[in-house]
Amino acid sequence: MAGPVSAAAVILDDTNPIAGLNDSKKLSERQRDRLAPLIRERALAWAVAYAEVGEIDQLNILQATLLAMRRAVLALHIQPQQVLVDGLHCPQTGIPSQAIVKGDSKVAAISAASILAKTARDALMQQLHEQYPHYGFADHKGYPTAAHLAALREHGVSAVHRKSFRPVRELLLSDK
Repeated sequence: MAGPVSAAAVILDDTNPIAGLNDSKKLSERQRDRLAPLIRERALAWAVAYAEVGEIDQLNILQATLLAMRRAVLALHIQPQQVLVDGLHCPQTGIPSQAIVKGDSKVAAISAASILAKTARDALMQQLHEQYPHYGFADHKGYPTAAHLAALREHGVSAVHRKSFRPVRELLLSDK
């Protein structure tokens, strides 16, 4: 419900594998924090990119996610031969692409990208927590937990909340 959407692109070095890569959601925060620097160190190329809250509200979350993916791929200093994407949709990059359902559990490079995107966004949400401590972003990372919803009702909508998301939109409408 808050903060930008993040995406990452990673080109792994097949001669320098990284043990333990998996879908970032299946790893603990500690495991992700251990793997992220290894990925940045050993990958042939990597990039993290975002779509900001205003872009999410204007486009919708799917289109904003595809925009963040496109930005990440285009930011790589090596152009990939093919873009492999987790999910059902591919960003428009001008590079041949393939969507792979549950790709972050099946393809090491997608796993690595999911880890970089998650750790980068978590770090950003920690920074937003310092700006807006009463929302508890450090704990829930902007997801719609009971504590986040309660803080939203108590403190109102901040500049970093996604106004197009139902709980935020409903709160804004109830204030009118």
